[in-house]
Amino acid sequence: MSILRLVIGRVLLSLLTLLLVSIIIFAIIEVLPGDVASRILGRDATPETLAALRERLHLNDPAIQRYLSWFGGMLQGDFGNALTSARPITEILAPRIFNTVLLSAVAFGIYLPLALIPALIQATHRERPVDHGLSVVTLILLSMPDFLLATVLMILFVIMIPVLPAISLVVETSTVSQYARALVLPATTLAIVMAVYAVRMLRDNLIEVLESEYIRMAELKGLPRRKVLLRHALPNALVPTLNVTALNLGYLIGGVVIVEKVFGFPGFGSLLVDSLQLRDVPLIEATVLIAAAVYIAANLLADLGAILLNPRLRAG
Repeated sequence: MSILRLVIGRVLLSLLTLLLVSIIIFAIIEVLPGDVASRILGRDATPETLAALRERLHLNDPAIQRYLSWFGGMLQGDFGNALTSARPITEILAPRIFNTVLLSAVAFGIYLPLALIPALIQATHRERPVDHGLSVVTLILLSMPDFLLATVLMILFVIMIPVLPAISLVVETSTVSQYARALVLPATTLAIVMAVYAVRMLRDNLIEVLESEYIRMAELKGLPRRKVLLRHALPNALVPTLNVTALNLGYLIGGVVIVEKVFGFPGFGSLLVDSLQLRDVPLIEATVLIAAAVYIAANLLADLGAILLNPRLRAG
């Protein structure tokens, strides 16, 4: 029952955070110079056309009423229409979200072994040449921004070894093989960027756990080294790393803008940039709120995972 109350409390806190984020997003859009109508029509708009557009967009209504209407529509799945194309925002978002979720899933699948295997090797071979070598590699990758890493991978596998496409352009009619080829470079870039942070933290956590008394007791009982490492040490070492993983999940959904732009991948991050460049306010509000919701959900899952993995947190 105590675990259930804790989970309910975390969920309610996440929902409250999302509500506050929606208010902040709406308020920021409201305080931008000029109103939406003047940003749409430009400087040459006449007072009559501005008044007509303000009336059509309900800009003359009180701000609280417009916020409640906007957020209520979001909760019902009604994101409105984009100002630049007059298309429903859901139609614009659906293929972009699918592409980014697919890219994120592939990147996360690559991220897990890239984070776990080097950390396990380093922790079990502490202060040995393999540990120092992997530390140097992770430090080099850690110092490289994602756009530089993406460029290096593109030079390697597009120019020097031409086996992958330079532009990861996919459409709804693309085949599975075309999707696979398009996803390799951006997914690998994202996985490496995420993994280098997790590897160093997981290595240090594993070393600390392996030196604890209960691990030594398990070894004295004659348990195999692999079982001690995977069944006893790794789950406890993963708990602090979950926060980094939660940040990585948020980065996957809301922070892939640069990688998607470098490879020309038509995903959610590039849509956010395009909406900002076009000053399409309803599309900006929808994309930013969705990115914030995913980030909050990722942190919620990390908290719940930490509670389930760590008996001391459950007892507390």
